[in-house]
Amino acid sequence: MSLIGRPGVIDLAFACPLLAPYFTEWSAPLPSTGSDHIPILLRFEAPLFRAPPPVPNWALTDWPTLESSLKATLIPPAPSIPTTHSMDIWFKTNLDRITAELALHTLMKRVTFQSKPWWSDLLSQLRRAYNSALHSSKADRFQAALLASARAARTAYFKPVKKAKRDHWSTFLATATPQTVWTAKRFAVGRPPPRFPELPGATTPPELNRALLDHFFPGNPIGSFNSVLLPFRDCPALAADEIGRALAHSSPSSAPGPDMTPNSVWKRIHWVAPHLIQDLLAPLIAHGCHPPALKTADGIVLDKPGKPSYDSPSSFRVIVLLQTFSKILERIMNSRLSCVARLAGLLNPHQCGSLAGLSTSDATTTLIHEVKTLQMAGKKVSTLFLNIKSGFDNVNPSTLCSMLKAKAVNPYLVSWARSFLTGRTCRLRYQSSPRVFAPVAVGTLQGSPVSPLLFVIYVSRLHCEIPQGLTLSYIDDFGLTVSSSSYRRNIQSLQKHYPVLKARGARLGVGFSIPKTELIH
Repeated sequence: MSLIGRPGVIDLAFACPLLAPYFTEWSAPLPSTGSDHIPILLRFEAPLFRAPPPVPNWALTDWPTLESSLKATLIPPAPSIPTTHSMDIWFKTNLDRITAELALHTLMKRVTFQSKPWWSDLLSQLRRAYNSALHSSKADRFQAALLASARAARTAYFKPVKKAKRDHWSTFLATATPQTVWTAKRFAVGRPPPRFPELPGATTPPELNRALLDHFFPGNPIGSFNSVLLPFRDCPALAADEIGRALAHSSPSSAPGPDMTPNSVWKRIHWVAPHLIQDLLAPLIAHGCHPPALKTADGIVLDKPGKPSYDSPSSFRVIVLLQTFSKILERIMNSRLSCVARLAGLLNPHQCGSLAGLSTSDATTTLIHEVKTLQMAGKKVSTLFLNIKSGFDNVNPSTLCSMLKAKAVNPYLVSWARSFLTGRTCRLRYQSSPRVFAPVAVGTLQGSPVSPLLFVIYVSRLHCEIPQGLTLSYIDDFGLTVSSSSYRRNIQSLQKHYPVLKARGARLGVGFSIPKTELIH
């Protein structure tokens, strides 16, 4: 670069690399400081960093005191003839009673950007002693005793800090597992700062939030209706062992949503007072209702690495975190629906994934068996692999419920599915986001225990019969296998079957991703 007609150097001796993503421009409007030095004015537009809110420290929950309180807590009966609104108020009021008891007996911790897992109370005491000695020495610089005391306090503080860091790192590496090895890499290499979305036409935080919501959750959201809820007579009663099985399949390390309550806490509550969760969920199942209090979610916006620019929503992705208590109900309904899906003819025999006993291995084995069988008959075999584009997002709740009704599925399951898929709200979380809940159209939610099963049922109609071939699917991945005496005829056959599959998908509102399409002979 050249500022005064000859090459020059910009001295950034005190630059912080973490500010690099937020650098916008530089200029030299200031006068020279002498010799050939010209000060340069740098402009940064960094987002407003906000410290995360306090979160419960579940490791310090006073369970002995809390257990007696939970056992004494009773859930009043639900309204006799409830509406959607009154049922939600009843459910939210009683769920808040339980969470209030949890908060009362659990200490809070404030997670900051400078949180240190190796910090201890002893280091806090040594830091206070060092600061006190340092202030005393600055007050009277001619007192040799105060200066010596400050130096001694400094040594007594920084040496334990170094030792605590070293011990924590050694312990972490000694106990590292295949799941935590990437955490060790992040500690050693460092994590790049999160990128701040900068979208054209979105100049204010609400405009930016709306643009991201429209991209991640396209379509018109379907709201909830305040209708009268009548109990279904043929609805099986909720048993405590159903809740136990649902909690047994819940990961204790799963990140919680807006409720901030991990699965391990609900497992402990169910073990201490099994009547609480049962009394809360039983009326919801009996009336086929998923209350709005459980339809909120947090959407964590993350940047996709390696993108040439980050001025488009497609350069980011969202991870949706659902409420853990909602997942208990979803797992129960998933177990009940999966039991009747096969019997009611809701699934195709060649569907795999999200179904008990049908995994990736079953799909692979079925495809290999079909190919080998056709090859032994002297046929040339070809397979066209397809992927449904944004399949989970494009599920239409009305169409799905009509499919359930057509197969005479129990009405309470149909009612609950419609309630579960409508009236959802999401709160996007990124630096400077407004963090307000907004209605969204999500189709079937990714990350929900019941969503894969609902999606598999929804796309079961895409399967078509192929003479001397096979239509095989694994959730949203489809494979059309054909055979003939030549590969040319196979291509002609695929060109005939693919439009049929595409037309069926169009009627369901789903399409296939061209970049993810593969043809294998």
